[in-house]
Amino acid sequence: MILHTRLKEIRLQRSLTQEALARAAGVTRQTIISIEKQKFVPSVKLAMQLAAVLDSPVDRVFWLESGQGGKS
Repeated sequence: MILHTRLKEIRLQRSLTQEALARAAGVTRQTIISIEKQKFVPSVKLAMQLAAVLDSPVDRVFWLESGQGGKS
C-alpha cells in the first residue's frame, strides 16, 4: 500500500506556508517538506492534526492505494 497526499495542494488553497502549517501542527518545516514529497509517512495522530489545521477531512488529505501487483 502506498500513502498518497494532497497536503501541498490543500495547504496552498488555504494560503498557508510550510512554516505556518508546521507551527500550527507542532512540527518542523522539514517534516512538512518530507510529507509533501512523500518521503515521510506521518503517524495517524499527525495526519489527523494536519487535516484539522487545514479544516479538511483526513481522507481528503491522505489516502492509501495499492502498489503495483498488490491488493488493497
